[in-house]
Amino acid sequence: MNEALTELGEYISDALSKEVLEISVEHDELLLVADAHDVTRVLAFLRDDANCLFKQLVDLCGVDYPEREQRFDVVYNLLSLTHNQRIRVKIRTDEATPVPTVVEMFSSAGWYEREAWDLYGIMFADNPDLRRIMTDYGFEGHPLRKDFPLTGYVEVRYDETQKRVVNEPVSLTQDFRNFDFMSPWEGAEYILPGDDKPENGDSA
Repeated sequence: MNEALTELGEYISDALSKEVLEISVEHDELLLVADAHDVTRVLAFLRDDANCLFKQLVDLCGVDYPEREQRFDVVYNLLSLTHNQRIRVKIRTDEATPVPTVVEMFSSAGWYEREAWDLYGIMFADNPDLRRIMTDYGFEGHPLRKDFPLTGYVEVRYDETQKRVVNEPVSLTQDFRNFDFMSPWEGAEYILPGDDKPENGDSA
């Protein structure tokens, strides 16, 4: 299997030498890293070439690496039923640079791109309906970004006195708790409450 994928990778790399930046086989899948500006050309080749025929866009998703200048990966997972193979295509972008839409090429991309916009804030140029799909109207921010606060900004609840749903700033009844998930029997490097030992062997 890996040998066939390696050969396919070399074939694609030769055909798209300018557009493909990296190619490798990981977890029995072909992984291709492309330039964001060329993604439509790359996906069209993968869909239409007789040796590829990746005609199904199974998924499109975002990944956030906030420490990078181009913080987002956009990942396209494609399936070829003809050749019984899968390929993963990755491109990189930032918060301000739109990625070309692939809706005209794969109709399923419409909702996937909306989801990536809603949850990560990744923009897709020329998407015919780029609006929120998972969060509510008027939602602030993009909740799958690594720097999005765990509590969000607004809480929604039903108010008995007003007899309606109200939006309010988040108010926490207790502080966040930090858990290290380390068992005290496996070498915790701190003293647990109640385990204090008297100094110099003195009895308490």
